[in-house]
Amino acid sequence: MRMIYAILTASTLFLSCASAPKRQSSPVKNQVPNAWTAGSTISDRQSIKVYWWRDFQDTQLDSLITNALKYNYNLKAAAQRVQAARAQATIVGAPLFPQVSLGLNGAKRHQNFIGFPIPGSGGGGVLSTTATTYGLSTNLNWEIDLWGRLRNDKAAALADYQGAQADHLGARLSLSGQTTKSWFAAIEARRQLDLAQSTRDNFQAVNDQIQTRYESGLRPPLDLRLSLSNVATAEAVVALRRQQYDGAVRQLEILLGRYPAAELAIAQDLLPMPAPIPAGLPADLIARRPDLMIAERQVAAANARVKVAKRARYPSISLTSSGGTSSANLSNLLSGDFIVWSFAGNLLQPLFQGGRLRAGIKLAEANQEQALAGFAEQALRAYGEVESALMAETYLRDRENALREASEQAVAARELAENRYTRGVSDVITLLGSQRRAFEAEGQYLTVRRQRLDARVDLYLALGGGFGEID
Repeated sequence: MRMIYAILTASTLFLSCASAPKRQSSPVKNQVPNAWTAGSTISDRQSIKVYWWRDFQDTQLDSLITNALKYNYNLKAAAQRVQAARAQATIVGAPLFPQVSLGLNGAKRHQNFIGFPIPGSGGGGVLSTTATTYGLSTNLNWEIDLWGRLRNDKAAALADYQGAQADHLGARLSLSGQTTKSWFAAIEARRQLDLAQSTRDNFQAVNDQIQTRYESGLRPPLDLRLSLSNVATAEAVVALRRQQYDGAVRQLEILLGRYPAAELAIAQDLLPMPAPIPAGLPADLIARRPDLMIAERQVAAANARVKVAKRARYPSISLTSSGGTSSANLSNLLSGDFIVWSFAGNLLQPLFQGGRLRAGIKLAEANQEQALAGFAEQALRAYGEVESALMAETYLRDRENALREASEQAVAARELAENRYTRGVSDVITLLGSQRRAFEAEGQYLTVRRQRLDARVDLYLALGGGFGEID
């Protein structure tokens, strides 16, 4: 009996070894250029930082992302999906090992023997017997995985587990990006609110001058009514900007896992753009983006399941063994004199399954092709996102420079128009038009500054954020 268990143990160590499928640089053949067509000044794969948001040199942002990664509920759910995938991989891999159970049983049996009189009873009794037995046993069942069906099944589950790990990394990357962009949006909303309020105050000050001149008979009613319309419009814009600011702050608080009370302190102004970042090489993107890691692991799992489906046609070999003791006395269960054991093996070859096995292979192969096509599509989207983000940096930089110049000129024109109107050498139409243009130009300039920062975040996300490969 000991020899049998020794053989089973050695066989288990040899046959039960299963690992996740090896990672591939690319499961499909895509035409990948040697460099980004949008251009990149640096091509150092290792220089992207894990904590990429620190490039913005904003301590408040650092603190917000730390809290978001700690308290966000969607991220907590993603972490639990990883644990669930890990448990599933353990469940799937369990049949690779012998299934051992320990049993303890007791039975008491009473039997009457009708027709067998008891001597000396006068023929009125019935012969009977009562027996008590106890048993202690160890039972073992094991399917020997000669063809690798079970090992491939576990390999697929391990690939799913690694995909869940990549999904968690992707959730962290997405959350850090959302938090960063929401922070910038809240800052811009505050600046837009400040601009709207200062513009309203400016319009009101000019209106007071026009009111005084109108009452003195120096200006016609048209000037006053146009000015009052400007003030009312500015008040409406202030209300709109206040609503946008309130919504931006509450959205940021939700990402942080807080109650959306609009109580979060927001910085007074947007920070300048950080230095350019490395884009690396297109071929490195698969190892850096969590979504491509997930797609590659899905292909690996599908490949393993094709092998599982094909090996289901082969014979299965199972071993069953039990050993223990059986005695009428409970105290004898640990005695070697009462040992009983059994050992059996069986081989089962599928012959007719109504087409189930062939259909299973076709299903697995269809899922394999679907995973390959999904990876190819995801890879193209990923390359496109990087190219677009790289070009957006150039376009938005040029747009910001132009809007900065437009804003400066519009403010100068407004000041000149106000001075000319005060001296009576310009009409109110020119004054009010210059005021509106200055307000619009400053607002657009604030927006493009935030858009440039958002574009930099998009580039970090498109490149994988620097979180690196999964273990």
